[in-house]
Order: sequence, then C-alpha cells, then structure tokens
Amino acid sequence: MFAHLLLPFEGKERSEISMTPIRREVRTLVRLAIPVAVAQLASMTLWMVDVVMVGRVGVDALAASSLGRSWIMATVVLGMGLVFGIDPIASQAFGARDRKRLSLSVQTALVVAGAASLPVGLSWLGTQKGLEWLGQEAHLSQLAHDYVLVQLPGLPFFLAFIAIQHWLQGRGIMRPAMWVTFAANGINILANWVLIFGKWGFPALGLLGAGIATSITQIFMPLALLFLVRRYRLGRGGWLGWSREALKLRQIRPMLVYGFPVAMTVGLELWAFALTTVLSGVIGKVELATHTIVVTLASLSFMLPLGISIAAVTRVGNLVGARETEKAKRAAWVAFGLGAGVMVVSAVVFIAGRHTLPLWFGASREVALLSALILPIASAFQIFDGIQVVGAGILRGLGRTRPAVVFNFIAYYVLALPLSCWWIFVHKGGLGGLWWSMCLGLGVVAVLMMLWVWRRWPEDLPQKLTSESSTIGS
Repeated sequence: MFAHLLLPFEGKERSEISMTPIRREVRTLVRLAIPVAVAQLASMTLWMVDVVMVGRVGVDALAASSLGRSWIMATVVLGMGLVFGIDPIASQAFGARDRKRLSLSVQTALVVAGAASLPVGLSWLGTQKGLEWLGQEAHLSQLAHDYVLVQLPGLPFFLAFIAIQHWLQGRGIMRPAMWVTFAANGINILANWVLIFGKWGFPALGLLGAGIATSITQIFMPLALLFLVRRYRLGRGGWLGWSREALKLRQIRPMLVYGFPVAMTVGLELWAFALTTVLSGVIGKVELATHTIVVTLASLSFMLPLGISIAAVTRVGNLVGARETEKAKRAAWVAFGLGAGVMVVSAVVFIAGRHTLPLWFGASREVALLSALILPIASAFQIFDGIQVVGAGILRGLGRTRPAVVFNFIAYYVLALPLSCWWIFVHKGGLGGLWWSMCLGLGVVAVLMMLWVWRRWPEDLPQKLTSESSTIGS
C-alpha cells in the first residue's frame, strides 16, 4: 500500500521522452536529490531540537551539550567516512547488475561500521581530558564527558544506519531513510521530554537525559529502516542472504581503500570549520555569536547541494557500472550546474535577508549589524560550497576518492587557515577577513574539483572497473 512512497519513480512520462539529454539528466538528479536533502534537513532538526530543549535546563547544560556535540562530530566523522566506502561499490554494482557484489557491499559496510565503532568509542572515553587540553573549563568538560558517554550504545547503530541507507541510495532508493528520519524526530522529541524533564515517573536527568534520548533515537533508526526493507521487500535485486565472505579481508579492503580518503576529506573540512569557530572567539564574543549564526544558516542551505552530491554519487556510479562513461560525465557536469544553481538562490536569500535573518536567532543589535556585513561574504562562500560538495560526490561515484583529500588539505591547511591566523593574530583584523579566507579555501576546492573532472576524467574507467570488480566481487 505504501510502497510507492518508498520506491523511486521508474516510469517515463510522455513529456520526458521528448526532452533533451541534459533536461532528462536534470530531472533524474532532482528526483534523487530531493528526498536526500529533506532527510538531511530532518537530521539537522534532531540536533536543533536538542539545543532548544537542553537550553531550558540551564546555560551550563547548553554549553556542555555544544562541547560534547563538537567532540562527537569531530570523531564520528572518521567512522562515517569509512562506511561511505560503500558508495562506489554499491552504486557501480547496481549499474553493472552485479547482485552478488551489491549484497556483499552492505554486509561488508555493516562489518566496517561495527569495527569503526570501537576506536571512535574509545576516543569518546577521553572526552573530558581532550576538552580540558583544548582549554575548556573543567566543570563543563565533565558535563560534556558524561553527555557523550551515555550516547555510546547508539554509536554502532548510527553507523549501521548509514551503511543500510547508502546501500539503498546506491540503488536509487532514497525515500525510506527520509521517512525514518522524520519518525526519529518524533522519537527524539518524546524521549527528550520524558528524560530531560522527568515525565511519566522517570527522574529528571537534564543533560544526561538528552544524551540517552539521542542514543535511543540512534538505536531506533537502523531498526526502523530494516523493518521497511523487509516489509516492502526493498532488498529485491540487491540481497542474496548473509555470507561469510563479508568478513574476509578481500571484501573489506576495497571499502577501506575507498572509505579512508572520504573520512579524511570530510574530517579535514569539518575540523577546519571547527577551528574557524575557535578563531572567531579569539576576536570577541560578538564575532563568535555572529559566526555561529552565519554558519548555522550556511549549514541549513548546505543540505540542498548535499542532496545533489549524494544523487551524483548514485547516478555517476550507476552509469559507470553500466559502462556508460559519456553519460556519467554528462551527469557529473549537470550535477555541478545544479549544485551551483541552488546555491545562487541561497546567496540571493542571504543578501536580501541580511538584516532580517539574524533576528530569527534573537540576535542583539550589535550581532545583527555584524551579521548583515558577513552574510554577503557568505553568499560567495555558498556558491563555491555547492560546487565542491557536488564534486566530492562525483569522485565518490567514480571510486576516485583520494584527490579530494589533497584538494581539501591544500585549500584549508595551506591557504585558508594560515591566512585566517595571519589576519587575526598579526593584522588584528575582524570577522570579515576570516570569512574571506574560508571563501578562498572553498573556491580553491571547487575549482580543483571541476578541473579534475574536466582534465582527469578516466576514459578507461570501464576496463579499470572490470579489474576492480574481480577483486571486490570475488
């Protein structure tokens, strides 16, 4: 009854038959991207709800939750990146109609998710010492440590959800994860209300309650997704049953080869922006508040090109697997155009709303005025951000995940961050210079991504894929 809400649209409308190849590609990518973008926005809502509800407990609880969340994201991103190694394997296997490789891909991804949970979990045990080493107050570090530790049970489930989600996405099935994320928001709100404020006979646990609620939500998500897979037979064509081959090194190694560069790429970018938050705090409290508002707005708009990026992973990977190399290249350039296009719209919104958007966050007059100066810079930043995240998706679909590591390292750690430090500590400049520096970094990544696709597109990819398939699928 509800299968049509989960499965991708497979028919062709009459109007689509007469479309140009580019218009058909746009339609295909948009159909894939919309459910992903909505799911990503819903994922952000999980965190925003926590902020709102923990904020009612007190300032210390809110500050500690922010520190704990930062520590979690800075570490779990490595586990997520490793699991993302499923992307080129699953998407190309689907395009090649290789059911065995598809089935093994999700099993191997689940093995990698479980294994990655161990080092990430161990890093969470050092939350307090790590935060104190970074100069945070001992009291807040202790609170953040406890908040992080109660989320340990949900960690392997969170990574398992990503593995199953990306297995489905590699086959163009985007909607189930979206519906599960919607349901997870309801679970999270209810669990927060009960555990933070002590409802239905439960003790009021405050910040710890929020952490436990997050863990419960993360346990729910993969179980709900598996229920949908079984209930609506979403494994058809991509599941052949459990196999011990998924535990063998020859299956795990390709996923790690693809996934480790993705982990480093995402980590380098996330850590760079975390450092910009620290640097903005060095300038002053008003600058830190302004930076937080603008980054939050940028993060919301980023969900749109992120959806296109994941759609590009699927589309490019499927076409490469089917040995349609020229169509894959066309899909890549269309994805670049869509990524830039949606961010042009965001840029216009940022400029037009530069005086009103900060007021949504209850900004003071000082913060609102400074935000109005920074948002136009963020507009240029947006366009580059849209292009670079789509480029990363294209490279993942191709199975060429290493160049993005080099691009991000050069852009952020050779150019943008050193320039930001010079601007703040030597020139004694303000927040504008920090944002222009990061805009430069994103611009460099965006240009390098496009140059790679233009100049380095692997024309012999079908032959290389054949040799890789014999290794991955054997």
